[in-house]
Amino acid sequence: MAKPYFSKVKTGDKVYGLVFGKGKVSQVFDDGFYKFIVEFKNGYEIPYTDEGVPGWGKFNNQTVFYRNDIDLSSYDFSAVEKLLSPKKIIKLREKKELEIRLPSGVWTNCTKCAKEYMEEMLEKENFHLFRKKKSKKKKSKK
Repeated sequence: MAKPYFSKVKTGDKVYGLVFGKGKVSQVFDDGFYKFIVEFKNGYEIPYTDEGVPGWGKFNNQTVFYRNDIDLSSYDFSAVEKLLSPKKIIKLREKKELEIRLPSGVWTNCTKCAKEYMEEMLEKENFHLFRKKKSKKKKSKK
């Protein structure tokens, strides 16, 4: 069986989180569900399992990587194309077609994001952090 990605994590290791961007490992634990805590540049401190799964939001997959290992070319960092109204944001959220831009700049489906973060961005009227889910382009048959 393969060792978990963070089996040799140490305090001070530089990491990149898909949610919060650049960070540094501030604590490592020998026992327990969470293996380490990352302190991000924005001040958030988030616990992670040895597989890199956070204790934040509804993520089931790895969202943090050693900074030198991550290839960000497959992630969408594009700017918002159209500013949505609060009414449109609510409608898209109900249809599960709403995406939110995380502090790292990555777009993700709102259902994966912590409700508190999304509510805070709405209260602060940060509407530029929301967009309609991009549809997958269909391949044409030749």
